[in-house]
Amino acid sequence: MTSELLQQVRIIDPVSGTDQVADVLIDAGYIQSVTNNISDLPQETHIRDCRGLVLGTGLIDLYSHSGEPGFEERETLSSLLEAAAAGGFTRISILPDTSPVIDNPALVAQFWEKMRGQGRQGGHGGQGSNFSPMSPQSPQSPTLPQLNIWGAITLDVAGKQMTELADLAAVGVAGFADGQPLENTALVRRVLEYLQPLAKPVAFWCCDRQLKSNGVMREGSDSLRFGLPGNPAASETSAIATLIELVATTGTPVHIMRVSTARSVELIASAKNQGLPITASTTWMHVLLDTEALKSYNANLHLEPPLGNPNDLLALRQAVRTGIIDAIAIDHAPYTYEEKTVAFAEAPPGAIGLELALPLLWQHLVETGEFSALELWQALSRRPAECLKQNLSAIAPGEKAELILFDPRKSWKVDGKSLRTLSQNTSWLGQQLTGRVVKIWIP
Repeated sequence: MTSELLQQVRIIDPVSGTDQVADVLIDAGYIQSVTNNISDLPQETHIRDCRGLVLGTGLIDLYSHSGEPGFEERETLSSLLEAAAAGGFTRISILPDTSPVIDNPALVAQFWEKMRGQGRQGGHGGQGSNFSPMSPQSPQSPTLPQLNIWGAITLDVAGKQMTELADLAAVGVAGFADGQPLENTALVRRVLEYLQPLAKPVAFWCCDRQLKSNGVMREGSDSLRFGLPGNPAASETSAIATLIELVATTGTPVHIMRVSTARSVELIASAKNQGLPITASTTWMHVLLDTEALKSYNANLHLEPPLGNPNDLLALRQAVRTGIIDAIAIDHAPYTYEEKTVAFAEAPPGAIGLELALPLLWQHLVETGEFSALELWQALSRRPAECLKQNLSAIAPGEKAELILFDPRKSWKVDGKSLRTLSQNTSWLGQQLTGRVVKIWIP
């Protein structure tokens, strides 16, 4: 295997908390040296001038959706992993809402068998992979992200009966989540009690469906102006408050998914100040856009939870910077052209994002000075790993190379030629973006 010398690359390491420029030598899947002016090189070392490029730890997605099994026309497992790798994600976690739902050990075993067939399960290989936006990579690439699977909390994600949690834990699920709200609070409490000895993460999307009613955008002045049914913030905050009370009662750690309102941030901050074992995430779309974007009525902006009002956006950004919100998730949700080409309120909620998140977050948050590069990488890499109770290696000699090389100046067009995902349900379709992952190393 040819060693690689990255000369004068900007290193963003959220594990050590450093942002520096240095040379990095990578050989046999490991980082050999991080210093200036590396001269003692192995034979056949490939030397790359990396001035202006960013080398960071691999990005980690807490939750996204796979079309396979059941909806392969939206996304196959291969295309999902290719999209994740192209976007800089070295680990990706899929929710159990496939068809059939991942609610038993046999279905988990089928996923592992599928990954073995592609030469990938849980992370191995140690190769670097180059990407060209105009030349999509073959699905048979040996360098694919590590796959994490969330096991379903309830059978068929129906919210009425618990799955065999211990059996799912035994076959290697990363944790438990339905990806849909659980309305039965007595069941939620029982789940928290059962999960205590398993030491696995459990994630909840907090939403009161009755309060939500038929709302398709966050309630406020914009919902009145655009004439779209409003979803009140209380549909989220009341459910979060209930979950916090159950955590206080049981002591079981939980992860709160898809946080989208300023009041939710206040509730989570208060719970953390009380020492409750809570982590939380919002999605990349919720820290980029607010309700003003819905004036386009673009069905690809119909999300659940909906985009927040301007005060929600500001609160979420500040919460991510300070760590009240631990992580930014992608919640990649592919849909076909036919499914999304309907009226806004009738479109299924969700949008793709694995290949778009890093360049757009970098351009709108880092380049503007609102976030430091290190703050963004903390939210996309180190802290998601902590939420999953996983380790992440620093960019240091002797550590495995789980890295991405990002060119923040590279321009590319979002279209069917450049995207690895099978679906194109994004409001950025047809637009020119700046910033692209040009190489990835996955151990």
